[in-house]
Amino acid sequence: MDTYDTIIVGGASAGLSAAIYASRQGMKTLVITKDIGGQALLTTDIQNYPGFDMIGGFELTGKFKDQAQNYGTEFLYDEVLKISRNGDNFTVKTANKEFSSMSVILAFGKTPRDLNVSGEAELKGHGISYCAICDGPLFRGKEVAIVGNGSHALEAMIYLSSVASKVYYITNARKLLGEDEMLETVDSIKNREIFFDSTLISVNGKQSVESITFENKSSGQRNTLPVSAVFAEMGYIAKSGFVKDLVKLNENNEVIVDKFCKTSTEGIFACGDVTDTPYKQAVISAGQGATAALSAYNYVQKRKGKVAAKSDWKLIKH
Repeated sequence: MDTYDTIIVGGASAGLSAAIYASRQGMKTLVITKDIGGQALLTTDIQNYPGFDMIGGFELTGKFKDQAQNYGTEFLYDEVLKISRNGDNFTVKTANKEFSSMSVILAFGKTPRDLNVSGEAELKGHGISYCAICDGPLFRGKEVAIVGNGSHALEAMIYLSSVASKVYYITNARKLLGEDEMLETVDSIKNREIFFDSTLISVNGKQSVESITFENKSSGQRNTLPVSAVFAEMGYIAKSGFVKDLVKLNENNEVIVDKFCKTSTEGIFACGDVTDTPYKQAVISAGQGATAALSAYNYVQKRKGKVAAKSDWKLIKH
C-alpha cells in the first residue's frame, strides 16, 4: 500500500491550494478527486479573484493544478469511498485502490453527480469520467459522449471537440442553454452531434466503455452509440456522509474546523466549501487550503520529531 505524508480529498480551489503548499514543504502529497475545478467549472467569468480582472473557472483552477504538479503533487482521478484510522495513520479507500497517509485534508466541497445508470459503478475510471480536462487527452482521436446539461456541459463539448474525433451530447433539455458567445462556438463545431430530450439508460462494456444506450423521452425510442468514453456533466452535490463517523459535522453536514483548519479528529484537516466557514468563495477556499496544508505539515513534522513551520515564506530550489 502506497503511503503519503498527506492525502487531499478534492480538486478545486481549496484542495489545489492545499496541494501547492503541502508539496512546497516537501510533503509527499496525493490529490484524489473526481474532477479538477469543482463548482468553479460552472462559471466562465470570475471577476473577484485577486490578480485577475476576469478569468474563467476552468482556466483558473487549471493554473492551480499546473502549479501543484510543478511542485510534485500526484493526482488520482477517483472517488474516495471510505477513510479509516489504521494505527497512527489513515487508510483512504477509493473505488479502485487503497492508500495510507499520515494526515488527510478534506477539501471535496461539492462532488460531481453520478450518472446513476447501469454500468457506471463497474466502469468508473475505465472510460467514465467526471472531468473533461483531466481525462479528455486519454481519448484523443476517439468518439466520446457527454451526458448532462448547462454551461459546464457546453464547456466540456468545446474542449473535447478539439481532441476527440466525434463528440455526442446527450441532454434531457430541449435546447442548448448558455451565453451567446458559447452557443455560437458550439454551433460552429463540426464534429459534434446533439441528442435533445434524451435520457441515458446504460453505459456498456466489459473492461472499458464500449457504448452507451439512451432513450428519447418523447418517442420512447432507444439508441446505442459506440463510444470510448462517457463524460458526466450532471452538476454537483454535497456528499459528506462518508466522513460523518470520522469528524464532527454541523446541522448542515459541514465539517466543523478551528482557525487552523483542524477537525475533531487529530491528523484530519478540512478546508473550503465542505467546512462550516460561512462564506463560500474561491479566494476564501484557497486561503483555507493553504492553512490546512501548513497545519498538516506541522502535524506530520511533529510526528517525525522534526521542527514545525510557522509560514511558507521560503525559496524553493528546483
